Amino acid sequence: MATSRQQKEEILKRITDSMRDAKSVVFADLHGMSVEDSQALRNVLREHGVRTQVAKKTLIVLAGKENGYEIDKAMLDGQIAIAFSMDDEVAAAQQLYKLGKKNEKIKLVGGIFEGKVASKSLIMEVAQMPSKEELLAKLVGSMRAPLAGFQGVLHGTLRGFVQVCKQISEKSG
Repeated sequence: MATSRQQKEEILKRITDSMRDAKSVVFADLHGMSVEDSQALRNVLREHGVRTQVAKKTLIVLAGKENGYEIDKAMLDGQIAIAFSMDDEVAAAQQLYKLGKKNEKIKLVGGIFEGKVASKSLIMEVAQMPSKEELLAKLVGSMRAPLAGFQGVLHGTLRGFVQVCKQISEKSG
């Protein structure tokens, strides 16, 4: 069934607004995916604060222009789904990458990251970065390590002092 002009305008407005509000955008080729797999993909992405939209390449390019991006239509190969990361900049790329490992029909093709149109290679690098939680855990661990070492040194010194006091008290007693 052909999409009417009014429907295309509504889709364009929705994509334009989502593209403007998103922290990052990822384009993925979903050619050959079943409806069940597509629905499961949307559910997983939604759990991570990522909205998705399947649209015609021309509408994606137009939405990009509305937001000041020059999206190359040649980059958008296959049946394109747009994933909008609303909360975490890397969530869409990471989740699509993880899901792509399980389902070879999901292929990252590019996106918009840090206010610029990003190539497939950049989106793949972003997708393989550690998550925010992992980075915070590493930061806390690296901040804790010197403190734990300092505490160990102080504890050792105190223990040595107690041993010396004990030996002195045994000699005098």
